[in-house]
Amino acid sequence: MAPIAVGDVIPDGTLSYFDEQDQMQNVSIHSLASSKKVIIFAVPGAFTPTCSTKHVPGFLEKAEELKSKGVAEILCLSVNDPFVMKAWAKTYPENKHIKFLADGSGKYTHALGLQLDLSDKGLGIRSRRFALLVDDLKVEVANVEAGGEFTISSADEILKAL
Repeated sequence: MAPIAVGDVIPDGTLSYFDEQDQMQNVSIHSLASSKKVIIFAVPGAFTPTCSTKHVPGFLEKAEELKSKGVAEILCLSVNDPFVMKAWAKTYPENKHIKFLADGSGKYTHALGLQLDLSDKGLGIRSRRFALLVDDLKVEVANVEAGGEFTISSADEILKAL
């Protein structure tokens, strides 16, 4: 399957997260992104070094600026279970803007065509690192990293595109 690209409509899919009342919610990605400008950024794994020290902190730091430019939702996606994503989200107590979404089986990541096989590292099938700027379900920017890189999927790169 070809990876999602600029001009494509994102596929729908169900992802999980824990709400403010600590209740697990299953949510349609279309319900989060329809009629809005959203950022969907993905990481190969919760608690992994680059994801935890650079990728998420960059979006936390720039969240207010992104919101001021019309971004309604900032969604962090990872092929991890909802409990891992909940625990990871708690390591960012200052977070008010990023929703940590679990793609436990990797089904949604596969639908995007952005899966990454990290079996040789003991991690199985994960997501490539990427950042999508989506407006009313249509991809406006698709910054997809190669391998283990972190060069084009940062919050700064999305800000440049806005």
